Amino acid sequence: MISTAQEYESAKGELSHLEEWLSRLQREHPAPAQGLSKAGIRKMIARLHEELAVYEGTQEVQAAK
Repeated sequence: MISTAQEYESAKGELSHLEEWLSRLQREHPAPAQGLSKAGIRKMIARLHEELAVYEGTQEVQAAK
């Protein structure tokens, strides 16, 4: 789980990298080839989105106090 601003920024960078990687795979292999790789990347992207959302929500709650 993301607990610091530094981890948050690192996760955003990782997310950007994964999205670029997925985009490149989709351009280079538009057919179902590389399907397992694409699915794995999508799962990692989803996990990062979830962790970023939890961190952002926590920050909003703390700011509202």
